[in-house]
Amino acid sequence: MMGSDMKRLLTIAAFSAVALLATGCDKLRDKTPAFHNTDVTGVDYAKGFTLTDHTGKVRTLEDFRGKIVVMFFGYTQCPDVCPTTMAEMATVLKEMGPSADEVQVLFVTVDPERDTQELLSHYVPAFDKRFIGLYGDAAATAKVAKEFKVFYAKAPGADAGSYTVDHTAGSFVFDKQGQLRLFVRHGQGPGLIAHDLRQLL
Repeated sequence: MMGSDMKRLLTIAAFSAVALLATGCDKLRDKTPAFHNTDVTGVDYAKGFTLTDHTGKVRTLEDFRGKIVVMFFGYTQCPDVCPTTMAEMATVLKEMGPSADEVQVLFVTVDPERDTQELLSHYVPAFDKRFIGLYGDAAATAKVAKEFKVFYAKAPGADAGSYTVDHTAGSFVFDKQGQLRLFVRHGQGPGLIAHDLRQLL
């Protein structure tokens, strides 16, 4: 009788252990990714855009469904933040290896007066041939900046054509379903960005 009771107790204990392990696996599977950059999942803005790319094709966020999208607002004559950000993203893709093909980097100009399609077609792919430059007229630029809560404003230079543009320096990251997930502050370093992109993949 004692032997039977002992077997029953051992069986119950074994099932309990399996149940606990299964529960632990569920928690691991459902665990929220640990990001280094700012998690903005669920915010009610930056839902999309309609702009023209540097080949002349009209683009929307839906065109990139199935890829991680990194979207940066800048301009080609930017002396510091823009080229360093683009170079940083090029390094990120190199660090990611083959999985970099699942990431699309978009450069949106906030200087539509000077950043023509031709200029963007030379500037943006120079950092990585997979990068895409996007532009619109003044109204379209203002609309997308408002949707993304991006600040930009001309800062006068020595003459009318030599102005600079003050602008928001971070990047927006969308997951493969087109949902905004992260805001990447300028100067985070490629390692931290690559880590977060891998979490989303």
